[in-house]
Amino acid sequence: MDAVDALNEIAFWLERELSPTFKVQAFRKAAGVIAALDPEEVAVRARNGRLKSMKGIGDRTFDVIRQAVDGGVPDYLEDLRQRGQKPLAAGGGELHSAIRGDLHSHSDWSDGGSPIELMADAARTLGREYLALTDHSPSLKIANGLSAERLTEQLDVVAGINADGDGFRLLAGIEVDILEDGTLDQSPGMLDRLDVVVASVHSKLRADRRTMTERMLGGIQDPHMNVLGHCTGRLLQGSRGTRPQSEFDAKRVFAACAERDVAVEINSRPERQDPPDELIKLALDAGCLFSIDSDAHAPGQLDFLQYGAERAAFNGVPAERIVTTWPLDRLLEWSRRGR
Repeated sequence: MDAVDALNEIAFWLERELSPTFKVQAFRKAAGVIAALDPEEVAVRARNGRLKSMKGIGDRTFDVIRQAVDGGVPDYLEDLRQRGQKPLAAGGGELHSAIRGDLHSHSDWSDGGSPIELMADAARTLGREYLALTDHSPSLKIANGLSAERLTEQLDVVAGINADGDGFRLLAGIEVDILEDGTLDQSPGMLDRLDVVVASVHSKLRADRRTMTERMLGGIQDPHMNVLGHCTGRLLQGSRGTRPQSEFDAKRVFAACAERDVAVEINSRPERQDPPDELIKLALDAGCLFSIDSDAHAPGQLDFLQYGAERAAFNGVPAERIVTTWPLDRLLEWSRRGR
């Protein structure tokens, strides 16, 4: 098999398993190294051992490349494929099979780890009909948020990917900060050009209940906003440690979401599991729409939708209330309503 494909697929499965970043990046880096070479040269260097002396190629990645150029599926990849046949989540399978797309993902243009093209390829492989690219907005400097100029450049990349016309659609989007005054961290003119706007709070998460409520309500009133991202901001595990959920008047916030047709995100990242179950039920009772999203920062994490589907099913969220089960034309009619 193609050695670059083998290395990238290994990285995909490792990301899906939440393996350490350094381990994943070893395979992504090795794929980048040999992708720059002629395949014949890769094969020759793999067979005579010279490839092992190249920067970015270690013992494990060398073994993978050597087995791939010899025409077989590398042993390490085959083992990962076998492990990957087991579902990530125990429940929610029927709901997961109804999901058509994902409205929250990041690339290496902000704080993701992979190029846009790899994210799109992984979404296609997983059978997604659409994926929204939602890199961060300018104020989130720690995540390399996109200025209007960089976002404009990104729109050209998205258009280029969609020019293939293969039935998959990469949606132009953003995860925009809800600023302290309740406004969205990008110009209205720029937001007008996007397919999907996910809006989230990323700063001062320990603000008092009243302050946080008014901040979130301000964002929800903006006609560009489609999805309320990871609404409590909590972290339950992971390399960033833990973080308690923000305090806000959930009844008021979810009532506003229902009134404005803003979907409440069920964030599928294992460390977030946001909103908590009791808030999912509250949003359901309020009449809200939902969006089951991966919040993927790497290709393998796009499969985290299984976790979100499990939680949605557990809490009785019907498929018709989940916008990511909708066909693309219906989704875009809803998401562009304020444009």
